[in-house]
Amino acid sequence: MTQPYRWRKLGKVFDPTDSTVPGAAWIDEFAQAPCVVPHDDFLRVYFSCRPAPDSRGQYTSYSTYLDLDRSDLRNVLRVSDRPVLPLGQMGMFDQFGIYPLSVIRDKDVYRAYYAGWTRCESVPFNTAIGVAESHDGGRSFTKLGPGPVIPYTPDEPFVISGPKIRRFNDRWYLYYIAGRKWIVDNGRAEPVYKIRMATSDDGLHWQKHGKDLLESRVEPDEAQASPDVIFSGGTYHMFFCYRRSRNYRGKSGGYRIGYASSEDLFHWTRDDDCAGITVSESGWDSEMVSYPHVFEHAGHMYLFYLGNHVGKHGFGVAVLEGQL
Repeated sequence: MTQPYRWRKLGKVFDPTDSTVPGAAWIDEFAQAPCVVPHDDFLRVYFSCRPAPDSRGQYTSYSTYLDLDRSDLRNVLRVSDRPVLPLGQMGMFDQFGIYPLSVIRDKDVYRAYYAGWTRCESVPFNTAIGVAESHDGGRSFTKLGPGPVIPYTPDEPFVISGPKIRRFNDRWYLYYIAGRKWIVDNGRAEPVYKIRMATSDDGLHWQKHGKDLLESRVEPDEAQASPDVIFSGGTYHMFFCYRRSRNYRGKSGGYRIGYASSEDLFHWTRDDDCAGITVSESGWDSEMVSYPHVFEHAGHMYLFYLGNHVGKHGFGVAVLEGQL
């Protein structure tokens, strides 16, 4: 085992339950899956949020952005007053949610990959991955079609979600999760999903790798999510989150952030002890830490992450002490 990395927590960045955005009633709870796209004068952070649940207790997810001060990543300059994408029309794969969202800049075009949510009868939901583009600096996006770009397939039958888009050596890499099975825990259907990868020459036509990238650690039915990969020091580093599939709502079983490394992006060595960040003794991230997003800024490596209840009260930031 290599020496563990050490992330120093700087605090919470944005809490939608404490923030009022004029005309944005659809930002009521949750600020999930933060994703950074740098601009000259600010850092734009895309995230997913929800209005209050409906009369049946069901949520709908939207995605939007906020801009941060480049010199102080806890200083929110502005929050968009509208979603970056509309929900799908009746019967579409994204009728009930746009979450999570991952955005990358390709010259003057911003491309977004997102999970679209469908409500189901026997289980609560299903998801597939859609794609959209922006030509106005990432303020709004247009879907490239009404259907998903990464749908369910015979070997990946449901819950295709958690997209994280990266480009390495002029090739597109999409890390995502794929469902394995549903289990019933205390009368509630819970999905089991694993991390997978697809590659592309243009970001539109994808070839799936067709294999789980990581072995399970805490149990065979471990759920893995949010695989974020960055290249540093001659190595590819993956930060992700994982949890048990049963009795995970609470301090002992909630999401934790894990770590793996690779030399070729296809074969990964998992070593969660190196992740360098875990729950706090008390406060907003005392029960779980999840959905990591790693990025380099001003000579330092930073990590955005969610706290308790998978980001119901927003996301925070930590800075790496040392180098990857």
